[in-house]
Amino acid sequence: MIRWLLSFLFIGNLATAQVTVDPERTSVSDGWWTLEVAIGLDRITPYRVFTLDDPRRLVLDVEGASFAGLDAAALLSGDRATDVRFGPLRPGWSRMVVDLAEPLVITEAGMVRTDAGADLTIVLERASAEEFAAAAGAPPDPGWDVVTGFDPDAAAALAASEDFIVVIDPGHGGIDPGAYQGGIKEADLMLILAAELAVMLNTQEGVQAVLTRENDVFVPLSARMTFARQVGADLFLSLHADALGDADVRGASVYTLSSDGGDAAAQRIVERHERGDLLAGVDLNDAEDRVATTLMDLARARTGPEGVRIADALAAAMQAQGVPMNSRPRREGQFVVLTAAGFPSVLIEAGFLSNAQDRAFLATPEGRARIARAIRDTVVLLAR
Repeated sequence: MIRWLLSFLFIGNLATAQVTVDPERTSVSDGWWTLEVAIGLDRITPYRVFTLDDPRRLVLDVEGASFAGLDAAALLSGDRATDVRFGPLRPGWSRMVVDLAEPLVITEAGMVRTDAGADLTIVLERASAEEFAAAAGAPPDPGWDVVTGFDPDAAAALAASEDFIVVIDPGHGGIDPGAYQGGIKEADLMLILAAELAVMLNTQEGVQAVLTRENDVFVPLSARMTFARQVGADLFLSLHADALGDADVRGASVYTLSSDGGDAAAQRIVERHERGDLLAGVDLNDAEDRVATTLMDLARARTGPEGVRIADALAAAMQAQGVPMNSRPRREGQFVVLTAAGFPSVLIEAGFLSNAQDRAFLATPEGRARIARAIRDTVVLLAR
């Protein structure tokens, strides 16, 4: 039984060259008693593959590959896999996640050179739930989730600085695109807003802004918080733009942490924003225990009330700047990125991509600048 497998053959200069995935040679299909995943590539490249439990998933990471030309629906045949998704994971790597309908363990995994380039084949066979659980788990690879690319020395210098450090967290990214409406992807839009905001903040004396991601890569929620602690964050700002089934719901809102999960609407938004770790194949074991412990820490810390004061000020500043606001501009929710005990954190829902007016506002530099100016004015007051 293969618990997980990493292949780091022929590393050489592959990280700089894009590996082409051939849709005609790529499939996720049932065998007689198996599930077979075939990936057709134009060359040999490093990869790693493993399974995760609760829910059951197969995770495949391929260096240098782009899955952009694949049609997820066309890949699937049979009943043993219920869904497949793929996208950028971190610089130089892409990920495919296959949802499994039943316990299946990896029994074969290998890449062979062919006339067309290379074929990667993974075979999973039926197993008991106990066997699957015993075999599941990500391979030990320290530092794999540290994907911001931020230099450790620079992080230490920021932490030691007397400047007011603002960590800007563009929601989603990579294999987790977030909401998508009207040709606009939440992950891309929030990265643009974050970059524009960072430029504005970095012109202020005594303020330094850094981003949890600077390109279209996936960053786990825990890694975002770890990064904020490493740079000595004085404030953590998470940026999102949701999409709902109701196109009439619109306007920005600012969230702080709720100890009881918040109202039903807030809980639905939390689920949408935080399903990225699940969709992207992050090992979620013990996540709830870690969050619960942090929540208890936060309840005893000064950062909870401080975050509320900052959120109130942000909502007022956004309204003053003419940002369209939700009918309830101040809300609470149990977001993981709001659970840090060492610094105040708020989540800004910049608007709803499902609403045409919000979408048009956020698509313009002037609309985003109004949000950025409101945040800048609030930060300047905090940094004094």
